[in-house]
Amino acid sequence: MTKREFIQTLGLGAAVLAVGTLPGASLMEAAIPVEPEKEPVPLPPDTERLAFGLPSQEAKVLRPVTAVVIGAGSRGSVYAAYCAQYPASLRIVGVADINTVRREQMAAQYDIPPQYQFADWREVFRRPKFADAVIIATPDNLHYLPAMQALAYGYDILLEKPIAQTAKECTDILHQARKYGRIVGVCHVLRYTPYFRALKRVIDEGRVGKILSVQHLEPVRFHHMAHSYVRGNWHSSKQTTPIIIAKACHDLDIIRWLLDKPCKKVSAFGSLDFFTRQNEPRGAADRCLDCAAENQCPFSAKKIYIREHKYLYVFDNLPRNRADKDAVITDYLRTTDYGRCVFRCRNDQCDHYVCNLEFEDHITASLQVEALTSYGGRKTRIMGSKADIVGDMDSFTLTDFLTGRKYLWHEDISKLPGYEGHAGGDWGIVKDFVLAVAHQDEKFLSSAIDVSVESHIMGFRAEQARLTNKIINL
Repeated sequence: MTKREFIQTLGLGAAVLAVGTLPGASLMEAAIPVEPEKEPVPLPPDTERLAFGLPSQEAKVLRPVTAVVIGAGSRGSVYAAYCAQYPASLRIVGVADINTVRREQMAAQYDIPPQYQFADWREVFRRPKFADAVIIATPDNLHYLPAMQALAYGYDILLEKPIAQTAKECTDILHQARKYGRIVGVCHVLRYTPYFRALKRVIDEGRVGKILSVQHLEPVRFHHMAHSYVRGNWHSSKQTTPIIIAKACHDLDIIRWLLDKPCKKVSAFGSLDFFTRQNEPRGAADRCLDCAAENQCPFSAKKIYIREHKYLYVFDNLPRNRADKDAVITDYLRTTDYGRCVFRCRNDQCDHYVCNLEFEDHITASLQVEALTSYGGRKTRIMGSKADIVGDMDSFTLTDFLTGRKYLWHEDISKLPGYEGHAGGDWGIVKDFVLAVAHQDEKFLSSAIDVSVESHIMGFRAEQARLTNKIINL
C-alpha cells in the first residue's frame, strides 16, 4: 500500500493529501474524530453523507516559527493566539501597534521584552532581523509599506486581506516577494475552512462535471454592515478599499479558486442607497444616545453595543462587571464614530453590489454583496454538466442528475479546538503558513501571493466597471 492509499484509507481531507505529497512532509496531519451526534438526523433514503475527516490544526515543525505582530487589534490577536494553543509551532517575539493598550496587552500575553515592543511599525525594521516572519494586520492603508519593507529585510509575511489599496500596490508586493525570494501568505481564510475544502474536493474529483455557472451570495448582515462599513474602519472606500475588496475579496478568491480558471471579463452594479441622510427616522440625532427614535431603529448603537454586546473587541479596557462595562461603552458612543447615527455618517460604501464575471471556457459567475440581511454565511450554487451543488457554508448538497442521488456534506466543528474563527479558517491559514515558513516552501499555502493578487485585480476591475458602467476585459 502506498502512502497516498494509506491516507485515503484513513479518510482524511484534501488538505491532508496535499501535505502528504509535499517535500519534507510526513503523516503529521492526524485526523480529529468528530463526535457523532447523540441523535443523528435521519437522511432521506436517496441521500448519502460525504465524510472526508478533519485534519489537526497543529503544525508539526522542528522548532517554533518566530513572528512579529504588526497590528495588535482583532485580526492580529486572532492569528497570534495560535501560539497559545500550539507553542511548539509558533512563537510571538515582537509587537508593533500605535495603540498602547493593545500593544502592552499582547506583550504581556506572550512575554515580549520591552526592546521588541514598538509604537510604530517602522521601528521593527530599525533593528537587525530578529524573527522568521511578520504578521501584518494593520488597517488597509498600512499594508503596502510595511509589507514592502519586511520583504526587503528578509521576513516572510502573513498578510491580512486586502493585500493593498490598489492593483499596482498588490503587484508591487508580488514582485518584491519574488525579488527577495520570500513567502507571502494572504489571509484568504475561507480557503482553509473544512466547508470550502470539501467543496473544492468534490469539484476536483469531477463529481459536478464541467462547471457552467456559479451563483454566490455574501450576506453581510445589517448590524455588521452598520458596525464595519458605515460607522467603522471601512466606512470610506477611499481611505480603505471599496466594499467589493474590503469585504468580498474573500468571495472573489473562492470563486476563482473553485473554478481554477482565469477571469476574462467583469461588470458590476451597485450603490449606496439606504444608509443616507434621506432615510433617517423622524427625531434622529447625530448620535444614538440623543436620538428620540433610537428604540425603534435596528441599527441603534445602543442596541448593538450595549443591549446586545456585539463587536465589543473595538473597545479597549472594558471592565468585567456588566454595569461598569456598559458605562465605559456609553462613553465610547459619545466620543467615537461607533455612536453616530448610521444615516449621518461619512460613509460611501455601497450597501448592495452585484458583480458579474466571465471566466475561461465561457463559465459565468455572479457575486452579490448584500448589507440588508438578517443572516450570514456565504450561500453558493454551482451548476455543472453532471450535478449541481447548493451550500450555505454550514453544509452543502450535491445532486447527481443521472441517478437523482443526493450527497450531503456537513461536519460539526463547533467544539473542536482551533476551528472557532471563520469556521476554522483563521487557524487553518496560520498552520499552513507556519509549515510554509518552516520548510521554506510556499506550496504549503493555498493562498500564496501570486494567486491572491489575481482575485484582487478582479475586484479592482469590478469597481472600475461599476464606476464607468462598462464591461472590463482582464
